[in-house]
Amino acid sequence: MSAQHQVVDYSLRKRAVLRDHGRGLVATGEICDASPYLRSAARFHGEPTDQRCPVCRRAHLTLVHFAYGEALRQSAGQARRLAELAELAATVDEFLVYVVEVCRGCGWNHLREHYPRGKNPDTGDEGVPTSADIGRRRGERPDRRVRTTTSKVGRDGVIATAGCDE
Repeated sequence: MSAQHQVVDYSLRKRAVLRDHGRGLVATGEICDASPYLRSAARFHGEPTDQRCPVCRRAHLTLVHFAYGEALRQSAGQARRLAELAELAATVDEFLVYVVEVCRGCGWNHLREHYPRGKNPDTGDEGVPTSADIGRRRGERPDRRVRTTTSKVGRDGVIATAGCDE
């Protein structure tokens, strides 16, 4: 993890879903389906944004951060505030953070990104990805090209991503 921080961005998938919704190919109920747990996590652990919901355009989006990793044991999968993530990153070797945007008004929810966090086992430094770290390999200069990713949800619910350089 130390040499290859990668932030996976799901914005292309979001645009496709919203485009299909605008064309009438996807019903509002299919994309505004936040579970009660997710709505509760947004209310108590979410970080408010200034960005309006792309579906209802009334409420502001809330970002909910979920931490997953073997080192977290029973607490894996819990919603966390940003301050809690910083504390975890200082004490836990490696975990993944998944960021979900949620509209508390209409129930829109979308996986926005995921990225690694945690202490670097090699140096003891906190593993916070920066824009310069994305795509960096040991001994190489940062890649200045734009990286885009696409994702597709399979029938089994697993999200597959593919990246490409432009």
